[in-house]
Amino acid sequence: MNEKQINFINKKVLIYGFGKSGIACFNFLKKKNICKIFDDNKKNIPANFKKKLINIRKLSSANFDFIVLSPGIDIKKCKLSNFLRRNRSKIITELDIFAISYPNINKITITGTNGKSTTSKLLYEVLKNSKKDVRLTGNIGYPILKEKKIKNNTIFVIEASSYQLDYSKYFRSKYSIILNLNPDHLERHGSFKNYAEAKFKIVKSQSNKDFTFIENENNFLNELVKINKIKSKIIKIDYLKNKKSFEQIDNIYFDNSSNKKNLSFVVSIAKVLKLNLRTVIDTANKFKGLDYRQQIIHRSKKLLIINDSKSTSFSSTVPLLESYKNIYWILGGLAKKGDKLKLKKKYIPNVRAYIYGKDKNFFINSLPNQISYKSSSTLKKIMKSLINNIKNDNTKKVILFSPCAASFDQFKNFEERGKFFNNIIGVMLKKLKHE
Repeated sequence: MNEKQINFINKKVLIYGFGKSGIACFNFLKKKNICKIFDDNKKNIPANFKKKLINIRKLSSANFDFIVLSPGIDIKKCKLSNFLRRNRSKIITELDIFAISYPNINKITITGTNGKSTTSKLLYEVLKNSKKDVRLTGNIGYPILKEKKIKNNTIFVIEASSYQLDYSKYFRSKYSIILNLNPDHLERHGSFKNYAEAKFKIVKSQSNKDFTFIENENNFLNELVKINKIKSKIIKIDYLKNKKSFEQIDNIYFDNSSNKKNLSFVVSIAKVLKLNLRTVIDTANKFKGLDYRQQIIHRSKKLLIINDSKSTSFSSTVPLLESYKNIYWILGGLAKKGDKLKLKKKYIPNVRAYIYGKDKNFFINSLPNQISYKSSSTLKKIMKSLINNIKNDNTKKVILFSPCAASFDQFKNFEERGKFFNNIIGVMLKKLKHE
């Protein structure tokens, strides 16, 4: 079976996982199909959808044509694990439904370990400022199947996670971008190889009329291109070649190497799409970024404060550690399996660490011996320690909240963690003004 033979009319569909994307899938499919829903936590299902909930005992006899699986569900660790294993061939995603329903719509899909949301938002704003009908969807938090009034010239910028791509079967993208690859989500994928291959599916599915953008210096990605018969045109990004463009950027947000690399991808995509480079530069100069993603929440002559609560691995934080001096680095939470700090020796003297959370011993042991640290059980307690120390430092300094860890030991998500940090900083700044 291929995507040309598939339609979503008069089918029996199970939607497993009923968050924002699950609801969007249901609403998209319900008029022409028989849809049932299931969620490991029944509390997640709104009252008006309860009638569509299927009893777990009736699953085997239901004989579904498709199972739309939420990317947050791990087949190995969910209530329907055995059922999913038996019906693996029927599993699809919201991305599959969209691709089959709108096969000719231009899709720009952005994935990678770090920087997906920032790059997606920046590219979206460039396209919007170029007067294009553009939609920003996917893992960034906007379900793709909620979009309305789609025209032939509509462009979709899609942030795609490894989970979404791993479960997808029919998704195709005209433009595929892999920003970077570092070990991540190994507790789910099992190995870096499996994780990388999930990401690389967006490249392997392309035709000779499509485009792939990858980082020039990423040896692993370049090797994947060599060993697979890739049909698309490969464009390798070297951010050093965009020096002239960077000279026209007057935005502190692009002072570090990770955001310069993100911008380099946008510049290269803009060239292929034949967009005006001036629009890219003007958009970058006005770009404010996303909340809790390298977000600058305070800036004065002697103090810069960055809220990077979205950071869940060392690889996302290292470019920031390499971009500033006299850094008070706050980190901690639930560590990622197999994560390692790879910080060059010349940057080590710039850093002192403040560690908190359930896996604080993991982070303490991950630091080079030359980095001094303090530790505590909670973010609130370690912040008190940092604030006491900062009072005696009259030099130019940076407070960097970049946890390199999941938030679930003390917070619901990285947004709640980021908001909590901002509240503490707000109180701190008021105290400093009165002292």
